[in-house]
Amino acid sequence: MFRMFALACALALSAGSALAQAPAQAPVAPSAASPPHGPPITLDQAKRAMAAAELEAAKNSWQVAITILDSGGNMIMFHRVDNAQLSATTVSEGKARTALEFKRPSKALDDAIAAGGAGMRLLALKAITPIEGGLPVVVDGKIIGAIGVSGSLSSQDAQIAKAGVDALNR
Repeated sequence: MFRMFALACALALSAGSALAQAPAQAPVAPSAASPPHGPPITLDQAKRAMAAAELEAAKNSWQVAITILDSGGNMIMFHRVDNAQLSATTVSEGKARTALEFKRPSKALDDAIAAGGAGMRLLALKAITPIEGGLPVVVDGKIIGAIGVSGSLSSQDAQIAKAGVDALNR
């Protein structure tokens, strides 16, 4: 709880500084439009999301690791394709956790850091993975979990994660 409070304070400070320096920048600041966390993703939903993500990876011959977390941050499913980098295991979980805790794609943090200025403060936070490839899983307006993918280019990881999320919103 303390970590989340410290994170909220850091984001509020960085958003204020970012607005003073560059009015157009505040991509990570919490907003009233952020969906609330809801009930945890079910095993059946996780299986459908994983199957769609695996299909997207296989279709493109991308060797990746895929992690699905529930709305409480607990791992529900994990698959590492044969010959995927060993580092993809921890990175995929980090991307999913980042998307879940920030209630937005991990790319939002990636973009904030790349923009420099106040966004660079995100680098001081521990246990985040601000790299594209993590997405919150939103169903019926509530975050029920997150999916993180690692092992290929970040944009390809995001494409795989999106396939998983899209499978639950058809």
